[in-house]
Amino acid sequence: MPAPDERAAIPLGGDDLAVAQRARAQLAEVAPEPGVPKPDPLLRAEGIRKAFGGLVAVDTRHLEVQRGTIPALIGPNGAGKTTLFNVLTGFDRRSEGRWEFGGQDVSQAAPHRVAQRGMVRTFQLTKALTRMTVLENMRLAATGQRGERFLPALLPRTWRAQEREHTERALALLERFGLADKADDFAGELSGGQRKLLEMARALMVRPRMIMLDEPMAGVNPALTQSLLEHITDLRDEGLTVVFVEHDMDVVMGISDWVVCLAEGQVIAEGPPEVIGDDQAVIDAYLGTRQDLDDLGPGGAR
Repeated sequence: MPAPDERAAIPLGGDDLAVAQRARAQLAEVAPEPGVPKPDPLLRAEGIRKAFGGLVAVDTRHLEVQRGTIPALIGPNGAGKTTLFNVLTGFDRRSEGRWEFGGQDVSQAAPHRVAQRGMVRTFQLTKALTRMTVLENMRLAATGQRGERFLPALLPRTWRAQEREHTERALALLERFGLADKADDFAGELSGGQRKLLEMARALMVRPRMIMLDEPMAGVNPALTQSLLEHITDLRDEGLTVVFVEHDMDVVMGISDWVVCLAEGQVIAEGPPEVIGDDQAVIDAYLGTRQDLDDLGPGGAR
């Protein structure tokens, strides 16, 4: 079992630090405007629209995600952030539009097919199977398991070696995320923050190219928040693309390479964090009106 300082040795499906550095350098040359093309997009979406009856939750004309970066998705409650995640990963059906991941059209793919192609997501409300152990939750996430099919399941020799490999990977990831001592505990016994860590570790069992985190800091105590932030930046530095929804602007400004702001389902602004923080449209729609900001005194007091 690897020591904590050997985390980078655990294969995650990404490449290396050079990919992240090159991606960020390319992104620095991109104009901060809604729908702007990226030099090396891993995800490209066109004309995504999702309506629930007469309510249009998402109406995004064009959106690209640069490979090997950390883009943050922000916006007021009801802006369509989670719905956009659901549509892109196959959990909600689109009303219109198409999108490509890694050059392949996944607009009609089921969630498990999307995950198999390398785009995985976590949920705002964690989805751990509470009456299974932490290790069982991890092993369940591995793809292509031979023992899942009826006939091979009757022949243990066809899947035992693969199961050992999955177990070794699961234990290594649990060690990486500080959950190794919880491997035999029921997932329902974990704290809220530990469940967030478990979801992130479990997503990596798929060996993704992109991981989408829906409010990863929600309900996490301060002691675990810093750990989660470090894990996110580590994943980016190992070549993965990490898209996350977040309301804490300190987190967004601290770790994101690019920020996309949604309002009423539409992308109203995107760009580097420092640009988005001063964007008038973002201030009016999400951060507060200019007058509200001017009225705040030192320490946020009016």
